[in-house]
Amino acid sequence: MPQPPRLLLPDAPALVAGLGRATLLTPDGELLALSASGLAEALGGAAPLLVHAPATARRLDLPRFDAAFDLLELFAFCMPARPAAPTPRGLAMALDLTPPADDAAAAAQLPEMATILLRHLAAGRHLPLNRDAAILATHLKKVAGWAWAESVLAALGADQEKPSLDPYKVWRRLPDWEDPGPAQPPGSFEVSPGEARTRLAQILGEGSEQRPQQADYASAASGAFAPREDRGTPHIVLAEAGTGTGKTLGYIAPASLWAERNGAPVWISTFTRNLQRQIDQELGRLYPEPEERRRRVVVRKGRENYLCLLNLDEMLGQATHPDMAVPLALVARWALATRDGDLMAGDFPGWVAELHGPASIWPLADRRGECIRSACPRYKQCYVEHSIRRARTATLVVANHALVMVQAAQGGAEDVRPLRYVFDEGHHLFDAADAAFSAALCGGETAEMRRWLLGAEGGRSRARGLRRRIEELAGDLPDLLPPMEAALHAARALPGLGWVTRLSEEPREPASEAAAERQSNPTEVFLRAVRRQVLARAREEDGLYDVQCDLHPLGEDLPEAGEALERALKRIEEPLARLREKLMARLEDEVEELETTDRIRYETAAKGIERRALMPLAAWQGMLRALREPPPSPGERRAFVDWLALTRREGREVDAGLHRHWLDPTTPFALTVAAPAHGLLVTSATLRDAGLGGDQEADWVAAEARTGASHLATPAIRAAFPSPFDYAARTRAFVVTDVDKTRSAQISAAMGALFLAAGGGGLGLFTAIRRLRDGFRHMAPRLEAAGIPLYAQHMDAMDNATLVDVFRAEENSCLLGTDAMRDGVDVPGRSLRLLVFDRVPWPRPSILHRERRVHLSGGDPKGYDDALARHRLRQAFGRLIRRADDRGVFVLLDRSCPSRLLAGLPEGVPLRRTGLAEVVAETRAFLAEG
Repeated sequence: MPQPPRLLLPDAPALVAGLGRATLLTPDGELLALSASGLAEALGGAAPLLVHAPATARRLDLPRFDAAFDLLELFAFCMPARPAAPTPRGLAMALDLTPPADDAAAAAQLPEMATILLRHLAAGRHLPLNRDAAILATHLKKVAGWAWAESVLAALGADQEKPSLDPYKVWRRLPDWEDPGPAQPPGSFEVSPGEARTRLAQILGEGSEQRPQQADYASAASGAFAPREDRGTPHIVLAEAGTGTGKTLGYIAPASLWAERNGAPVWISTFTRNLQRQIDQELGRLYPEPEERRRRVVVRKGRENYLCLLNLDEMLGQATHPDMAVPLALVARWALATRDGDLMAGDFPGWVAELHGPASIWPLADRRGECIRSACPRYKQCYVEHSIRRARTATLVVANHALVMVQAAQGGAEDVRPLRYVFDEGHHLFDAADAAFSAALCGGETAEMRRWLLGAEGGRSRARGLRRRIEELAGDLPDLLPPMEAALHAARALPGLGWVTRLSEEPREPASEAAAERQSNPTEVFLRAVRRQVLARAREEDGLYDVQCDLHPLGEDLPEAGEALERALKRIEEPLARLREKLMARLEDEVEELETTDRIRYETAAKGIERRALMPLAAWQGMLRALREPPPSPGERRAFVDWLALTRREGREVDAGLHRHWLDPTTPFALTVAAPAHGLLVTSATLRDAGLGGDQEADWVAAEARTGASHLATPAIRAAFPSPFDYAARTRAFVVTDVDKTRSAQISAAMGALFLAAGGGGLGLFTAIRRLRDGFRHMAPRLEAAGIPLYAQHMDAMDNATLVDVFRAEENSCLLGTDAMRDGVDVPGRSLRLLVFDRVPWPRPSILHRERRVHLSGGDPKGYDDALARHRLRQAFGRLIRRADDRGVFVLLDRSCPSRLLAGLPEGVPLRRTGLAEVVAETRAFLAEG
């Protein structure tokens, strides 16, 4: 008989860490303030109770704890798929406890957190989710000596079960997806402005705050949902909505109404995965009932974001290893509770990978294009296939720019092509299209194709290769084998194992036949020629960083190496094309005999060859053919920009190659995404530059160029709605005039003084990783001494999403990041009350930027740079004030900043140039008023 549940709390000291200091609550109730060096003696070998063991050790500058009762592991086991920031305060908030005011209060609260979690597990021990929890805990106790095993087993009221790997095999308990069948033709009924306003009012509910700008915005957005008049002429609305307008619900109103009325989903696309999550949460206002929301709203991402059940199956052999048993168990618990299987910024806690290392989690996703789709034994339970089919019958699909662009670039999609789009954060469309429609003939990409074709050639890779994919089909179609063998033989012209090391080696007399083959490898010969030309024309001072050079004039080795590689790529392409043709012929010739599952397998194989091999091979050959074309004359405008690059990491060469980008990437975006659609809403708080001397027409023309609207036959509908916030009363902005931006110590001291004046809640943005790291080392001790935790990108044992969650939860913490951090920070309230830039975020000089500066600037290259810098400053400022009652200070530590760059800040923002001492004093006084 199972024993009744009881709570078995560990008799462990509770530990909370600051930078170089520790607060320890002993089992006897004694509270100790210790230095990092004194902690080991105080622990006496005992495993402490803590939150986030790697981050705790890092803040104390100690080795990893050999054993610890990490509350995050217990939280993930007891409450899978629940969000929590990985700090004592964040965990307290997730458990509805009063957040601790200081480290002493946090240490005292840790045992209470453990009690709550174990009680929750005990109360739900009979739920289906916990059916195999005791078996899993017993396995963890035996294999990994998991610290929480005894406590978990006691809470479950279970005798120790026989250890088994069965609880890891979650696919046995997951539902099969069902194909919804062919989609019915969508209607074309419009959404009138009045109907959009009415739907918005219904979403907001009675008694909600009335915001006229929001209703006007919803009305304008409805223009994107009018019936299309002619093929290739979508309705496009450019709607700029200042921060606080409420644009998310504003566009959800007409979008949801159109989708419900016409029986087809509207795709809402945004820039980052974090923003997808925020939009999904906002949709709870429209569909508050969880089951209806799951049916009507689907979040779509690329396959690399989801748990691959086949990868999990193949990794179960490692579940008997002490280092892998716990993370795989936490994944198994989560897999049964997750909404959609999203490992990246979904409901999977990103800090699990931080606790146990990225290698324990990220290989579980299909990050290298290994998916074999219908040939997979877990195909019917696949999270990705579930989401694809749910999206076909959904009302709203929340996607991201990358997925939308990549599917368009690949010439097809797993999803039904949408008729209506909403592009939120539309100011990022240019950069998203630039990434999606570019090509790189480099070592990393070509080696990846070799791995995809030949499979694993060494090490412990599980790469399957083309042979395994095709031989499963060749039993029915043996004529697939000859072209497959020819392609695999030709693929050896792509870089082999160790190519990075050979990249910098000078050719010498080969010691063996294998060495001679490697030395004459056409791709590696080409890469060495690229490297030679780049180094010959690079500046000597660029030794630690990526370097570029123009393609023309060609170095003496490059033309011959390029022609040889082009021939080698053709020898790979031709048999692969025949192989694809034979697969497609089987589909066409035996349409009546093929079972549905066989049809899917053949289609999957053919599409995989097309997307993973034939398309990049064609692009690479086109780039190599360009080597034989006459070089462009000075100032000549071409559709593409080609250049050579040598990539370095920490001063070490890691890649080289030929790169090609569209000069204007909104051209292919307009052709492949916008023109086939019936309507698009492109919206953002910063669509326009707002810095062109008050010329509104020029502002709109620039916005149309950056979003692709200028390439469409139908003129864009323009609409702008100012922010309702009182920036004059709620914000201050300063340019500090007596700090030298070239001196890292001065920048760090100034930023640290401002963080102290604000009492925390500061975000520091750096334009270089090296300066960020220097700044963290300089600021952290002083801030920690004042009780202000400092976190930093590239420094803490956390990823960006986790850092933002911590920053949001820890109201008085500060965060350092690069400009890449900026867009992911959506933190209303006092957690973000100060934003400091180390210098003007000018665009990074590069060959691509140089050409765009010349040809896309309308004859004003300087103004082109100004617009990009102004846009980044304006975007950053928009992070600062998210609600009407927020107060914020914006500081730029760059006295050389031209006034024209600050014209993009919202109207009414008080801006002054003054010395640091005055800025510190005014920051302290202004924020103290709130």
